[in-house]
Amino acid sequence: MVLKGFCERIVASKCSSKSSTETVDNTQVPAYSKAGSSDSKFPKASLWSSIFTSGFSVVETYSESSTSEKKTVNSRSSGWAAAVRKVVSGGSMRRFHERVLGSSRTDISSSDGDIWLLGVCHKISQNESTGGVDTINGLAAFEQDFSSKILVTYRKGFDAIGDSKYTSDVNWGCMLRSSQMLVAQALLFHRLGRSWRKTVDKPLDKEYIDILQLFGDSEASAFSIHNLLQAGKGYGLAVGSWVGPYAMCRTWEVLARNLREKNDLGEPPLPMAIYVVSGDEDGERGGAPVVCIEDASKRCSEFSRGQAAWTPLLLLVPLVLGLDKVNPRYIPLLHSTFKFPQSLGVMGGKPGASTYIIGVQNEKAFYLDPHDVQPVVNINGETQEPNSTSSYHCSVMRHIPLDSIDPSLAIGFYCRNKDDFDDFCSQASKLAEESNGAPLFTVAESRSFSKQVTSNDVSGDNTGFQEDDFLGTAHANDSVNHEDDWQLL
Repeated sequence: MVLKGFCERIVASKCSSKSSTETVDNTQVPAYSKAGSSDSKFPKASLWSSIFTSGFSVVETYSESSTSEKKTVNSRSSGWAAAVRKVVSGGSMRRFHERVLGSSRTDISSSDGDIWLLGVCHKISQNESTGGVDTINGLAAFEQDFSSKILVTYRKGFDAIGDSKYTSDVNWGCMLRSSQMLVAQALLFHRLGRSWRKTVDKPLDKEYIDILQLFGDSEASAFSIHNLLQAGKGYGLAVGSWVGPYAMCRTWEVLARNLREKNDLGEPPLPMAIYVVSGDEDGERGGAPVVCIEDASKRCSEFSRGQAAWTPLLLLVPLVLGLDKVNPRYIPLLHSTFKFPQSLGVMGGKPGASTYIIGVQNEKAFYLDPHDVQPVVNINGETQEPNSTSSYHCSVMRHIPLDSIDPSLAIGFYCRNKDDFDDFCSQASKLAEESNGAPLFTVAESRSFSKQVTSNDVSGDNTGFQEDDFLGTAHANDSVNHEDDWQLL
């Protein structure tokens, strides 16, 4: 009823013009409930999916009408179709998605403590001896750092994806866009360093332009939404369907391998090995994911074709940290991962509305939001003007409570070399020791050692969770299978 009233108000305000003849292409309707999708196992997303798709149901039924019926329906509904399109591409969709994500805010208070943004601490706490100068400088540094991160959003008007007629990913591509942002930051750190900032009065760095080109919206761009969907078919990715974090991580693994094999001689578009960190037997038996040093070394060796003992490494750690919400015991641990120098942030948000979380301030989670709809832009090697890439950045610093994000998420880390990886393992091990028996993930030298630890410490329960991990849910229903919750990965 809320959505009905929402749409009726839009129709009343938008359909008064008789000159509107714009129609909606029914092939652009999201297919959240598409049969056979591996992410149908995410029941939490189905509610939002039904809300999003219900607004398009009138348009969707047109394809089942006869030609004469279509003419009649279209003549009476052109105003409605135009209104729906304006909702999708205009500010109304932004407000609608913010309602889904919850109340996002842009205010920043120095009384809330310092801000950690992908491994960098921005000190904005009040300092009486400096009269607030440190706070002002800290905020300015944070704003510059935040706005230099690459933003990838919904786009409209790109070449159709595969055999479909989809020329936009509005309302279904947010997880793909979130993952693109995470990988884009890894490439920025690799090629330009963590201290790089986007300039406003100087020619753009060639390496920066090259990175943006990789995320263009066409098959010619290595990491386009087109190529991600093709690579992820084995994990249930489909045009028009929402996808979960685990499938997204595995898709990047497949895409990187395919591009590596295709580009046998030159440098691959992703100049780093990918290691998707999983639990025992690749997550088949559940359990907290294990960063296996032996496996990481193997990934590097495979990437270099045996030519190097170690290479740059992108670690992706998909997690499920509860049922309907993140278990409170994991919040401090999740917060601490943003302090790792190797931090690439989190792909996560709310069910059906993924974001890219890049920073924290106490209980706040700062994020880049892919839900703005922007037209396709053509980034090429001739691009020099700073403003030409403005749609890939955002200066609006939105935040939501960290404990309100969806428990199904994925954390990313970038390790430049072996020393960097060793430092990551050291910090991760320390964090696991401070977890009181419920770590986000653990570190082990070899796979066999991790199995031994699991057997000794968990006493036969291979879920990696304690009895009360799900906020009392297991106590209310003894038939709850904790292992199945990890199978959501």
